[in-house]
Amino acid sequence: MSTTTTSAEKTVVVLHGRKVVGGVAEGEALVTRDRISGWGGIDPRTGTIIETRHELRGQSFANKVLVFPGAKGSSGWSSQFHIARLAGSAPAAMIFNEMTTKIALGAVVVHAPALTDFDVDPLDVIETGDWVKVDAERGIVEITKAGKKT
Repeated sequence: MSTTTTSAEKTVVVLHGRKVVGGVAEGEALVTRDRISGWGGIDPRTGTIIETRHELRGQSFANKVLVFPGAKGSSGWSSQFHIARLAGSAPAAMIFNEMTTKIALGAVVVHAPALTDFDVDPLDVIETGDWVKVDAERGIVEITKAGKKT
């Protein structure tokens, strides 16, 4: 069950999910409702989305918490994300809704904490620019809302 805590300075939302790859990482969120194609959809040297019709075209996921519905395209998806890791341009963590074999392998080769199967759809809660801490060991995502003060 998700929880929300509000203080004079910030609003923090907590989501619970299932670990895909363990670890703890945090960073600025980069969110898309579009699936991401690895082969031909990203530039693994920079972590930039290059797919022509993608809503994040021109933006980099390097060192960010990538929040997306899932993968699309061929089995080359994982190889492109592996190259991104080797180039130092992989996401700090990955949060996604649909588990497939290609995204499971991609998450493993990235070596970044990854979660799926959430109690609340993360795409309905997390916005680009929010600060997100992913504790995959505990299955917890803490979202500090950007610019939200009460």
